[in-house]
Amino acid sequence: MTAIQTRRRPAGPASAANRIWDAGPLTKVVLAFALVLSAFPIYYMFIMATRSKDEALDTPPPLLPGGRLGENIRQLLDNENAYFAAGLINSAIIATTVTLSVVVISTLAGFAFAKLKFKGSKILLGSILLTMMVPLQQMGIVPLYEMMVTLGWTGQIQAVILPFLVNGFGVFMMTQYTTQAVPDELVEAARVDGASTMRIYANVILPAVRPGMAVLALLTFMQNWNEFMWPSIVLNPDNPVVQTSIAALNQAQGTDYAMLFTGTAVSVLPLIIVFIAFGRQIVGGLMEGAVKA
Repeated sequence: MTAIQTRRRPAGPASAANRIWDAGPLTKVVLAFALVLSAFPIYYMFIMATRSKDEALDTPPPLLPGGRLGENIRQLLDNENAYFAAGLINSAIIATTVTLSVVVISTLAGFAFAKLKFKGSKILLGSILLTMMVPLQQMGIVPLYEMMVTLGWTGQIQAVILPFLVNGFGVFMMTQYTTQAVPDELVEAARVDGASTMRIYANVILPAVRPGMAVLALLTFMQNWNEFMWPSIVLNPDNPVVQTSIAALNQAQGTDYAMLFTGTAVSVLPLIIVFIAFGRQIVGGLMEGAVKA
């Protein structure tokens, strides 16, 4: 008995230490409540997208799916006031182009600021940080619009793409991530082996900062997909983005909440698909940054 008790004693403190991290009943209830509270608006939006105009105004509101989703989507795409199909295509082009540009430029700049030594690097990085403190889009909207008029780009999607191809937050984020994720010794070892700067970037930096790139890509894609103010100023109603299409739909349809919810649900689907496709890398990138920080 003594030998058996001696063997079991060390397991007690270890199991007690593990139980410290176990979620208690109250924690589980709070998390479940937060999950329901967060997911219910999205669920309700999709429910309303499957209902008719009259059913959307019922009291109490319906909480189960209807059978009009296909018909609502057809009416949405055929609506002559919203140009919703064109808005979806334009938003996809704009968000994808800007995301690729921001991720590539930010990783290159992050590599340069984090691992390369050159004069004025701190001043340049400080200037980039200053751009994050000033709402340039709001303060510079008049000269930016005048620039688009001079270029003859008003009403065209390149007017929405060009101002957002570089992102100060992206440069700062990838600079910090590269500093933490890539040891200086690894870069020096690649230099000793005769690797060029671009070879180091392609074979050493990119594999290490891929989770950070996924996080930046998602944030940039969401920001540009949801952009409303600048596209509503510089684009024409017949060449919109998805957010201005929903605004036009709201003005045209009035109290047709079923149609408005259908447009909103369709506009949210690409974001859900992107998050599902890259969710593991995104969460991994956030957790890795949190642990290293």
